[in-house]
Amino acid sequence: MRGKEREPGPLEVTVEGSVERALSRLKRMVASEGVLKELKKRRYYEKPSVRRKRKMRDAERRRRRQFRRELARTNSK
Repeated sequence: MRGKEREPGPLEVTVEGSVERALSRLKRMVASEGVLKELKKRRYYEKPSVRRKRKMRDAERRRRRQFRRELARTNSK
C-alpha cells in the first residue's frame, strides 16, 4: 500500500459460478490489499528503532528503483 495505510475493511467475494474462481478472486484481493504482508509484519513486536531503520531501508530501495526506471526511460528515448 502506498501513502497512508487505510483501515482494513471486510473483503467480500460473491460466488458466481465456480467456487474455485471465487477463491482465486479472494486470493487476489487479499494480495492487493496487503493483508498477508500486514499479518507477517505484526506477527512479532518490532522495536521503534528497528521499525525506523526498516522504513528508511525500504524508502531507499524505492528511491533506487524509481531512479533506475527513470534512467531506463531516458535511455530508451
